[in-house]
Amino acid sequence: MDLFKKCYSLENVKNAKEKGIYPYFHQLNSKQGPEVVMEGKDIIMIGSNNYLGLTSHPEVIEAGVEALKQYGSGCSGSRFLNGTLTSHVELESELASFLQKEDVVTFSTGFQSNLGIISAIAGRNDYILCDKENHASIYDGCRLSFAKMVRYEHSDMQDLENKLKNIDTSVSGILIVTDGVFSMSGEICKLPEIVALAKKYGARVMVDDAHGLGVLGAHGRGTAEHFGLEDDVDIYMGTFSKSLASLGGYMAAKKEVCEYVRHVSRPFIFCASITPANVACARAALKILKREPERVKALHDISAYMRKGLKQNNVNIIDSQTPIIPIYTYEDEKAFIACKMLFDRGVYVNPVVSPATPVGYALLRTSYTATHTEAQMDVAIEKISEVLKTLEVIK
Repeated sequence: MDLFKKCYSLENVKNAKEKGIYPYFHQLNSKQGPEVVMEGKDIIMIGSNNYLGLTSHPEVIEAGVEALKQYGSGCSGSRFLNGTLTSHVELESELASFLQKEDVVTFSTGFQSNLGIISAIAGRNDYILCDKENHASIYDGCRLSFAKMVRYEHSDMQDLENKLKNIDTSVSGILIVTDGVFSMSGEICKLPEIVALAKKYGARVMVDDAHGLGVLGAHGRGTAEHFGLEDDVDIYMGTFSKSLASLGGYMAAKKEVCEYVRHVSRPFIFCASITPANVACARAALKILKREPERVKALHDISAYMRKGLKQNNVNIIDSQTPIIPIYTYEDEKAFIACKMLFDRGVYVNPVVSPATPVGYALLRTSYTATHTEAQMDVAIEKISEVLKTLEVIK
């Protein structure tokens, strides 16, 4: 059989392109922001993870430009060998201080962070308890670790406890891994219950806070701060590509744990380090977050405004406390059509279809930034309502 046979069988992609409703790979012609230029059109952007609105902040841009001038375009090596800059170490120190953890390890991407952390921490005799709706990078990290992965039903604490009961902790270590904020639904994990079960059964807790940093907590420190459990989470994972307006990822934990990961994590050891400009941009964004925690409140205020407006227009959403607001279209094709209709009307949203959702529960994933205005939200609400009525998703 020809190895490439599968490559010619993407019928769903072909069909969507033929119908003119293929929703992926739109090209940006401008910086990320509340409004963008995409394929020559002025678009209200409610599909990015630029939560604090810092990707276009002058201080962030200037920091990246200066780092490019000082250090050049790349590091040409891994952190383990010739690729560690003074600014890498300074970023790790600043982030550890902000998160109130002993140490931080940075990785070149957020996806790579989960691969590198989980594969280093969990081994063949260990167990990883994984929420069914965790991010794909967590699942791939579990596979790379060779530990036994046990999935528990989404946010089902009874199922988690039932799984924990069956593990012999005298011979196996246990890592419970959960998204802090689930990226598709915007739901917040049940961290207090997870921490309680971890203590009861001798497990460690890791929280993927990619969508929590800069979003939750009075200072934007994330899910653990939101619940007042910062001393009870063993490992934070996060990214720089969302609230911190850059590219890369990190692990925050005890010094000994971070030092162990630095010396055994293959995705860390064998990957080129974060580029100088990306490091500088992340540091500048972190500085702004520390200086302006009111951005976190602004983010929640605009998200609440949008949530209220959608509900008033009978739009069926997944309710949450975060800036991720998914809107039901139910049918996969209607999600694609809605994206196309909204794009034509000057609003960008993301489709989420099966298998990312159960069949019959397709979504438009919308997300908001601290720099969106109520006027922009009014336009988006009007256009979303208009499109969903046309598609008979709402009356």
